[in-house]
Amino acid sequence: MDKNKVLRILVVLPLYGGSLPVGRFCVSALKKMGHLVETFEAPDFYSAYTALDDLKVTSDRHQYLINSYLNMLSQAVLAKVETFEPDMVLAMAQAPLTHQALKRLRKDNIKTAMWFVEDFRLFTYWQSFATFYDVFAVIQKEPFFSELERIGVKNVLYLPLAAQPDFHKPEEINSVDARKYGGDVAFMGAGYPNRRMAFRKLIHHGLKIWGTEWDGDHVLEPHVQLGGRRISSEECVKIFNSTKINLNLHSSVNADELVSGGDFINPRTFELAACGAFQLVDKRSLMADAFDDGELAYFDDLEDLDRKIGYFLAHPEERKIYAERGRARVLKDHTYEVRMQSLIDFTAGRFAGWPVQRNTDELFDVNFPAALKDDIVKLIDRLGLPSNVGFNDLVAAVKAQQGQLSPLDTAILFLDEWKKMYKG
Repeated sequence: MDKNKVLRILVVLPLYGGSLPVGRFCVSALKKMGHLVETFEAPDFYSAYTALDDLKVTSDRHQYLINSYLNMLSQAVLAKVETFEPDMVLAMAQAPLTHQALKRLRKDNIKTAMWFVEDFRLFTYWQSFATFYDVFAVIQKEPFFSELERIGVKNVLYLPLAAQPDFHKPEEINSVDARKYGGDVAFMGAGYPNRRMAFRKLIHHGLKIWGTEWDGDHVLEPHVQLGGRRISSEECVKIFNSTKINLNLHSSVNADELVSGGDFINPRTFELAACGAFQLVDKRSLMADAFDDGELAYFDDLEDLDRKIGYFLAHPEERKIYAERGRARVLKDHTYEVRMQSLIDFTAGRFAGWPVQRNTDELFDVNFPAALKDDIVKLIDRLGLPSNVGFNDLVAAVKAQQGQLSPLDTAILFLDEWKKMYKG
């Protein structure tokens, strides 16, 4: 579809979890693309959600309260939809949207999409929810596609994860942060069973471990940084940029299979590459679709990884070549803007007449004085909107701003109210 077309997109974040930062990167990308974006900030409601666990009530009553709370959040999403009038509601994995709310959105002809950025084998709630979305985007192919087709999901899009180039980027690390976050060899991620078993045999490289769920392992605990607390996205960028070799071993709950050879590509692969950081990554079946030979340095098994750590520590020039090639590929093909455009194009291709043409006045049909017209052009540019934006979309963008309104913002909102009162 026309890339200059301004869409209104409501992004529904999850209460918590791995898809939360992905959702925020989607919001940032969509805004950079010039679309009008509103966010349902489900994390704001997380503390109340967890407080239900402390009520000391029966399990049946507890489940009833959880369901009631999630239903309330769904109603809040619908209320936001009524105000914002989006062309699409994009829900991240585990977003608080009930079947009833999704049925209502479909009845109102508002297209819904979920980006299911999880392993379908481990997280099976897709079986209950996938049919209620108009578009279901996933990070795996077969047999997931066939499983979705079996339950009647027609519009399935393979949409791998990505990086956000204005966030995941090369960064000069000061001496204090370099001592704190840097090192020869490091891993950032959760302590899945296969990683625990593998990394016990790699600590002789001076391995640093960052992330959660590493407690209870007396061999690895001395190597876990910052007490095993959650690492922010900003800290991840510092770790990636100040580490010589970033280990990237995909997760598996099976400790007997240290290098699983699975399918989906984790976000760390793209983020490390976008940072211009060197990584040693286990090869996945979908890697060939995303990267050419020589763009990533792979390892086949634990012995191969151990050997290659030693090799690449001694060959910094080769690390640099891999890092440069990987970064170039991600900037070209694997950004969140690329992913969001793929989602928009797929939706437009599957639903004739989407997005629905809005009844809107052309902004410059009004004969504004030249000076005011120049100010409006500057406002449009500041808001990241296309030059042919309609008046109603401009109003929506002004309302979505944070902070104090400028005199011009106030004038536009006043004109909008006047039009509603006197022009119907």
